[in-house]
Amino acid sequence: MKVGVWKAICATLALTGSVTMAIAQGGPPGSQGAPSAPIEVGIIELTLQEVPRVVTQPGRAVAFQDVEVRPRVGGAVEEILYTPGQDLSVGDPLFRIDDTSYLSTVASARASLATAEANLPVAQAAYDRAEQLTGRGYTEAEVEAARAALAEAKATLDAAKATLEYARAELSWTTLTSPIEGRADVATVSVGDLVTVGQSDELTTIVRSDPIYVDMTEASARILSVRKSIIEGSLKQNDVLQATLLLENGDVYRGTGELVTPGNTVSTTTGTVTIRFKFDNPQHLIIPGMFVRGEIVLGTMQAYLVPQRAATRGKSGRLAVYVVGDDGTARQITLEDQGSYQNAWIVREGLKEGDRLIVDGLSSIRAGQAVTPVPAIIDEDGIVHDADTTAAED
Repeated sequence: MKVGVWKAICATLALTGSVTMAIAQGGPPGSQGAPSAPIEVGIIELTLQEVPRVVTQPGRAVAFQDVEVRPRVGGAVEEILYTPGQDLSVGDPLFRIDDTSYLSTVASARASLATAEANLPVAQAAYDRAEQLTGRGYTEAEVEAARAALAEAKATLDAAKATLEYARAELSWTTLTSPIEGRADVATVSVGDLVTVGQSDELTTIVRSDPIYVDMTEASARILSVRKSIIEGSLKQNDVLQATLLLENGDVYRGTGELVTPGNTVSTTTGTVTIRFKFDNPQHLIIPGMFVRGEIVLGTMQAYLVPQRAATRGKSGRLAVYVVGDDGTARQITLEDQGSYQNAWIVREGLKEGDRLIVDGLSSIRAGQAVTPVPAIIDEDGIVHDADTTAAED
């Protein structure tokens, strides 16, 4: 009886072991490990093409001209002659200062000039008479004295003219005018306020923002890299360096900027160079001090465009993509990008013409997975469509 029980237990253990071994080998007893079915994936064929080399940089708008208006003469403000925010031309009046004392100064200078003009002929006649009668009633000393009196009269006349000219200038300065085109801010003074010559507080500020400057910052290391690419011939530089702007609300500014200066110094704290562009700004959409992002087209290069949805970036910073190998399986490769263009990474090495890049079905595949490639198209919104379906709809 006991022998029969032990035989039954041993038979059960043997059966359990065989089942466990069969499961470890990939299936139930009697079955063999079959390869998984190929997975359909969307692919695009890569082609080497001419790609614009675009760099994106932070920037800040700077006024084309910015003037702080201060008085050149002192006195009480009698009138404010402009409306804040309106366009001004050169010479448009801004403020009027009490001119009573300056009118008096002009009148006094005019009287002094009249006196000097009246004295000059008298001195001239005295000198002419002394010179004619030299040795006949006039000594040499008297002639010299007459000559000196004439020179003094001429000098007095010149001084009177200069005094009158300056007095008239001061009188004209009692009306402050705009030195530039632009828009004036709200006045910091009111009618009746007393202003002085050379005061530190401005009466108003005038800003010209059409055109407008945009200062962009670029790392000096990238500048060296770009120059190296140009020298090696991998980057074909544009004849004219231009830029477009992305505003703070995400809108693309309609206008192209022209390079003003590429920058001459590197910041010792940030290691960046300030590059200045000039943009037309007729609608005053760009306000001085506004932060923007600039896209600068440096030139063109021969490269592959890898859709961003088809790539992931690892801890090393390199891109990882899947391509369909010659054996029909997914093969993962790592790539080094050279920046981006639109919705794609720019890649110059690691790919070849005709490579089938997997752009859809990536969540279900792994390296070595058998796949069935289906031609696909990526639209402007980054959505993948079957190429055959898209062609049938057209």
